[in-house]
Amino acid sequence: MATALIRRIAHLDMDAFYASVELLRYPQLKGLPVVIGGGRRSADNALLQTHADVPLSRIPVADFPRLAGYTGRGVITTATYAARQSGVGSAMGLMKAAKLCPEAILLPVDFAEIRRYSRAFKDIIMDIAPVMEDRGVDEVYIDFTHVPGGQRDGGRVLARLIQKTIFQATGLTCSVGVAPNKLLAKMASEFNKPNGIAVVFEDDMQTKIWPLACRKINGIGPKADEKLQRLGIRTIGDLAQRDVDWLIDHFGQKSGAWLFDAAHGRDDRPLVLESEPVSISRETTFERDLHAVRDKAELGAIFTRLCEQVAADLAAKGYVGKTVGIKLRFDDFKSVTRDQTLEHPTGDAKTIRQVAGQCLKRVPLAQRLRLLGVRVASLTRLGEHDKDASNMAPALMSKGSIALYPVAQERQLF
Repeated sequence: MATALIRRIAHLDMDAFYASVELLRYPQLKGLPVVIGGGRRSADNALLQTHADVPLSRIPVADFPRLAGYTGRGVITTATYAARQSGVGSAMGLMKAAKLCPEAILLPVDFAEIRRYSRAFKDIIMDIAPVMEDRGVDEVYIDFTHVPGGQRDGGRVLARLIQKTIFQATGLTCSVGVAPNKLLAKMASEFNKPNGIAVVFEDDMQTKIWPLACRKINGIGPKADEKLQRLGIRTIGDLAQRDVDWLIDHFGQKSGAWLFDAAHGRDDRPLVLESEPVSISRETTFERDLHAVRDKAELGAIFTRLCEQVAADLAAKGYVGKTVGIKLRFDDFKSVTRDQTLEHPTGDAKTIRQVAGQCLKRVPLAQRLRLLGVRVASLTRLGEHDKDASNMAPALMSKGSIALYPVAQERQLF
């Protein structure tokens, strides 16, 4: 009788994806602090015009624009590992980053190039292991269970093949975690970054998972972690020692049961393979609760980043959408959503930012915020409508006959 195969799920995360794509065309910047974020500026255009007669790889490092003196509302999309050593990171405002690492080189996000490489690495994966869940421009889940090599050394052999093939074809590195389920695979992919592979088996819980902080579980945010620590629970192992009824008493039926299962590495979620998503969204839980007025600049930078990420995800998957929405969660854990439908579909980051801002005006913002999200729904495939619609100016009219004006001209909440 054939031996039953053990479920092996991989989480693949591209290493500093946006920055790594830029370093392919600017290899002279490797090893240096580089920050990717904000829109294209006059300094970026001047750099290319000044050196129009030389290859990009030959532009002198000294001629690249620096982060020092940056003014504006831009936000970091990603940073090289050298820049991260100065304390800068994703979702941080560029003005704050300029104080921490003024010598860092600042480059704009090139969404067209990001989309091209995103499609390239996913096509490679699908050729090798066709059961894949797309999680955005730079990460996927892959089912190794029935793929040749997917069981060897717990999946390490197949992970190494995919990692090597992506690098040979694109020059980009990735980190892979392989485990019995999505929950543990995502945690494992962080173990050996960058360009690493980590394998977790069910009997590795006590040695590899339980010593980790509870925040390492995807889904435990700052507030939940703070409450856990007040209850004397600092590690996943501490959490695993608690009785399920005790957790339900303190966190409610659904959350308590989920915490119990997560601490024991249980996760039965299948990979989501449907080709037609209902919506595409991005959200983030803040390290600390933010106020709409006192933390306006930080919130504005995060809001812009989320809209840019949604636009990039839409483009990577080949969609545009007619409905733009927001999600807010306040410090009392109550959540609200608002949305607005346009006459024409869009995938443009500025339009998404503007319409989402209109939705924001319909929510009282007296309380502090712990989570912010942006969503685009009513999706259609790019090309199934007037191709110009995805780049229409933000002066579209909504169904509610509310005139939408360019962002710079409207009163912004943040």
